[in-house]
Amino acid sequence: MKLGYFIFNTPLGWMGILSSQDGLRRLVLPQPSPEQTLHLLNEFALKWHNQILSEAKTNYFGDLPERIKHYLRGEPISFPDKLDLSWASPFQRRVWEVTQSIPHGETRTYAWVADKLGMSKAAKAVGQALARNPLPIIIPCHRVICSDGSPGGFSSGELWKRRLLEIETKTT
Repeated sequence: MKLGYFIFNTPLGWMGILSSQDGLRRLVLPQPSPEQTLHLLNEFALKWHNQILSEAKTNYFGDLPERIKHYLRGEPISFPDKLDLSWASPFQRRVWEVTQSIPHGETRTYAWVADKLGMSKAAKAVGQALARNPLPIIIPCHRVICSDGSPGGFSSGELWKRRLLEIETKTT
């Protein structure tokens, strides 16, 4: 299976998207350079798919890069894009699906996600699944916080989590 990527500049830095023919597989949050973005995409492709990337045509991803730029400007944007999460565990996919139901500008707790899964004691496991989310923003794991109101973890760091939440709360 061939993996294609596209790197684009945003007001916050360089971002990258990785996709298979079956859907999106990875989104890299803003980085200082296109080289760093490509490095992160390649790491993911090699670790999870044992593949080298090939650059995709711009239209391969439709208007997704533009929608992401609008999102980063604070506009509430939907991401109905087809996702290819076939490599993830069934539990991870269920956690990510529930997370996609959290409305723009709102937050829910890890316990809330666990309850939605019918697994009220699985808040820690939910956090572990969210830490492996390959598509931040598209699967808005930044909207999941701790029960005490603290942000909790985020694969790209707490500063990015706070920044994404701030972007969303400015528009609601």
